[in-house]
Amino acid sequence: MKALFIGGTGIISSAIVRRLAEELQWEVWVLNRGNRKGKLPHGVHQIIADIHDEQDVAEKIEGLTFDTVCEFVGFTVEDMERDFRLFHGKTRQYIYTSSASAYHKPAAGYVITEGTSLANPHWQYSRDKIACEEFLMEKYREEGFPVTIVRPSHTYDERNIPLGVQGKNGFWQVVKRMMDGKPVIIQGDGTSLWTLTFNRDFAVGYTGLMGKRYAIGEAFQITSDETLTWNQIYETIADALGVKLNAYHVASEFLSAVGDPYGYDYEGSLIGDKSVSVVFDNSKLKRVAPDMRTTVHFDQGVRIALDYILSHPEECQKADPQFDGWCDRVVEAMEQAKMAVLQGGGFPVS
Repeated sequence: MKALFIGGTGIISSAIVRRLAEELQWEVWVLNRGNRKGKLPHGVHQIIADIHDEQDVAEKIEGLTFDTVCEFVGFTVEDMERDFRLFHGKTRQYIYTSSASAYHKPAAGYVITEGTSLANPHWQYSRDKIACEEFLMEKYREEGFPVTIVRPSHTYDERNIPLGVQGKNGFWQVVKRMMDGKPVIIQGDGTSLWTLTFNRDFAVGYTGLMGKRYAIGEAFQITSDETLTWNQIYETIADALGVKLNAYHVASEFLSAVGDPYGYDYEGSLIGDKSVSVVFDNSKLKRVAPDMRTTVHFDQGVRIALDYILSHPEECQKADPQFDGWCDRVVEAMEQAKMAVLQGGGFPVS
């Protein structure tokens, strides 16, 4: 069996490439710009090209056909139109990586299935993913394009710590605040439900769909079966660090309103995604990929990640002083608001 990955070195795709090449003995090809060649397993074929340069890609894949083409860097309908032109007639299956953030926020019920409606007025990223899905399904219905859609939720690997509130440089500044004993902002009251999936587990579900004829024309969500509150997530990270969590809860609406002036979209990432309770029903996936299960629980996964992150400071520990200062200002503003209410109400203030 022969697969082509558009991308192939990201958080999700790298685990799938490793599983296919090292465990399942597929012939694996990756098409990317070649910036992370050292991360590819032995024997993986690489086509160095920019997928946005359609003519160059068409020339480099001329004469090649694939059992499965796996798209991980498609975000717009224009990207899908390009892929359709490139791969129609060249693959038996085209798997598009959409997003579970495409589901309606909030949905009518917190248990999410593939039949949950798709709508997200808070996040352009999610609306673009919905539009991509709609284009591909139209091509499937009208021209037989062999599409399978997958919807990941919050997937992480050994290089990442999953969080609700962070800055443009990622997770490290929050980890640093934990270690320094500073207040760490958690959206809402921290009791909303969330699902975290280690990339090795995700790879089992994804590869279980590859080459399956009855996955064509279908959508599948791929997540862990472990559901945690955000308080539990942050407490688990602090436990792994060996520190006491100084949690500071702030309403998602407030965080969205004040925003991060340095470029992080809290309306999309929180109100359009992480502040909404979700529990995923993966029964449809497991009928096709019965090996899918949670083998890396979050208390294990976060320790795997921290071991790597703390031992690779140059790669993983990206300071974000702007975000750090923003957190301090948010906490200070909330404390001043408390004082103002207490003083205005005639309550004694120490």
